[in-house]
Amino acid sequence: MSLLVEPINLRFWMAQFQEMMRQQLESSMHTELEKLLDTAEGAEQEVSRKDFEGFKNLFHRFLQVKGPSIEWIKIQRPPEDSIQPYDKIAGRGLPNSVADCLNKLVVVKLNGGLGTSMGCKGPKSLISVRNENTFLDLTVQQIEHLNKTYNTNVPLVLMNSFNTDEDTKKILQKYTHHRVKIHTFNQSRYPRVDKESLLPVSTDLSMSGQSAEGWYPPGHGDIYASFYNSGLLDQLIAQGKEYIFVSNIDNLGATVDLHILHHLVNQPNGKRCEFIMEVTDKTRADVKGGTLIQYEGKLRLLEIAQVPKAHVDEFKSVSKFKIFNTNNLWISLAAIKRLREQQAMDLEIIVNPKTLDGGQNVVQLETAVGAAIKCFDNALGINVPRSRFLPVKTTSDLLLVMSNLYSLDAGSLTMSPKREFPSTPHVKLGSSFTKVQEYLTRFESIPDMLELDHLTVSGDVTLGKNVSLKGTVIIIANHGDRIDIPAGSMLENKIVSGNLRIMDH
Repeated sequence: MSLLVEPINLRFWMAQFQEMMRQQLESSMHTELEKLLDTAEGAEQEVSRKDFEGFKNLFHRFLQVKGPSIEWIKIQRPPEDSIQPYDKIAGRGLPNSVADCLNKLVVVKLNGGLGTSMGCKGPKSLISVRNENTFLDLTVQQIEHLNKTYNTNVPLVLMNSFNTDEDTKKILQKYTHHRVKIHTFNQSRYPRVDKESLLPVSTDLSMSGQSAEGWYPPGHGDIYASFYNSGLLDQLIAQGKEYIFVSNIDNLGATVDLHILHHLVNQPNGKRCEFIMEVTDKTRADVKGGTLIQYEGKLRLLEIAQVPKAHVDEFKSVSKFKIFNTNNLWISLAAIKRLREQQAMDLEIIVNPKTLDGGQNVVQLETAVGAAIKCFDNALGINVPRSRFLPVKTTSDLLLVMSNLYSLDAGSLTMSPKREFPSTPHVKLGSSFTKVQEYLTRFESIPDMLELDHLTVSGDVTLGKNVSLKGTVIIIANHGDRIDIPAGSMLENKIVSGNLRIMDH
């Protein structure tokens, strides 16, 4: 008998010990956060206090997690009607009064990111992407065009981070005379914690000197708390606004779609849909993108970070998980308010390890905006055309959107009718092209790419004016070599390598 009791007792004491350790860690964290708050005063202290409430909740849940948040065996395919094809939504046509729908809408752009990965200082949204227009310029032009066309008042809201807020606000003055009301609010600022001690690495609330490295914006899942805390959510509801269309500011395909808006505002079955996620068909380039699953009776976003190691290849399979999340989301404002006030949003935690400049290993706790789909009533996926997902993450993406593959009209990019097939070419530019400034010096003008399928460029390569690229083109300058493609060249199915030998491919 005692043999059976022993392991049960051991498990009980182990659980007790782990609970005691958790409580001790939480208590230490709360003490350190109070010390940090004491280093500021007035408005800054109040803002940080609100931020820290959110962080404490996240930290508490982080300490409770005992393994993967998903049990693989419970994953099911979403029911047929929970992911609708876009053509079916568009097939309903548009309402008599598009303006009534638009006047219920707010456009929200996630504007917390810097341009560092493309070698630029400051907010990514201020990088020029087409005809000297920045991401922000194009966004303002799109919404202004809607407001003028339909005589409406769709506002633009930017969710900034402490990294982008100051520079963004300076630039907003140039839009004063545009027909778009622009609001901003700030994402929370959370403390990075040491990987070993699980305590904040900062000793004060300042953003200068060594302390600057101790803070991070906690992922776009923070939108619900920071939007609510800013007071802007209530302000927009008071103005009669009902839905937000949220997207990344660097996704040039994320324009206001009147068919999706109509579907949302005028539900055909009378059910109030509170959340729509735009998904699109997965290709080999998208294997890491989050996908929609049915889990415990709810539609849920499954991210690669939640997948047990043994199932990562299965997750990446294009045949099993056919769609991925574009992060274009349509969400009910009233529902966000309700869920925030009920404190009913437990989004999966993404643990993001980082190494600081001095070599210290830290952890960032983050959440994703799309993960909230499981919290909303009658949530829906819409399988949209690939054209609604046109992110610019690298200079390879930038080359595509600057080229004649796309035409620009009222801030929106559309695939040129002169291109015979709708898919975009696969472009891979080497490390000599990573930074925008360097990339721009390597093209005297952007090549004609209307008939291009695949382009790989590596090494010290420059392209002259009016170069035309067709089919598959590979240009590789070996170490120490330089390749200059002469002005007016037409490369079709060619491999150019070493000392500018041109071979048919």
